[in-house]
Amino acid sequence: MSSAIGTDLKVDRHADLLTLTLNRPERSNALRPGLVEAMIEVLSQEQDIRLCVLKAEGKNFCAGFDLSDIEDLSDGDLLLRFIRIEYLLQKIHHAPYPVMALAQGHVIGAGADLIAACWQRVAAPNAKFRMPGWQFELALGTRRLTSLVGQDAARDMLIDSKTIDAKQALDIGLATDMSVSEEWQSVIDISVQRTLALPKNALRQMLNLTAVDTRSEDMASVANTAGIPGLKQRIQNYREKVSLARKVK
Repeated sequence: MSSAIGTDLKVDRHADLLTLTLNRPERSNALRPGLVEAMIEVLSQEQDIRLCVLKAEGKNFCAGFDLSDIEDLSDGDLLLRFIRIEYLLQKIHHAPYPVMALAQGHVIGAGADLIAACWQRVAAPNAKFRMPGWQFELALGTRRLTSLVGQDAARDMLIDSKTIDAKQALDIGLATDMSVSEEWQSVIDISVQRTLALPKNALRQMLNLTAVDTRSEDMASVANTAGIPGLKQRIQNYREKVSLARKVK
């Protein structure tokens, strides 16, 4: 069964497999509020599945937040957006079923946080990951990243928004597998079969007991950092810095 919520998200349910496809390729699947809310809605409803697959249309998995309307937003508007994205990430990370991400091209900011929230994280050879949130003092996803890659690798990636390729992501544990997109269906099929090793209730309990629950702390960290006055200006300053760097190149 296939459906769509708006035009931003494709939803496909086939037996025990749920597939969510980000569908804004013209914007590199940047996360605008409607897309975030659509994903939260689906993940709040779907329970009786064995595997959820998160993927994206186009050349890039996700360019992070859609801030194309930032001139019309207040600090409070931006804070709410970041809180809702953190809520989405928690939905994924603590889902009662395995969630697999398939990533290609640019995987930036909240897009990289989407990957880090998943259990299985498959990167195409051309994938490139970057988390610039701390450049404008935002703590989104920091604990989840650290739990995956360790303190030193997390700090190395975050302190200057270091870009890493798929091989580096695999080496440090940000990715669990590297595979060309032509092989992704086989990767999905294998994962579906693996989930059958346990009864559904046992699978849910195993996932729950092996996930460190820092949801309250993570939400507080986002609120505390995004709530510092001047958030909009910090983001604009960062974007101007990036734009200038591109012109210099």
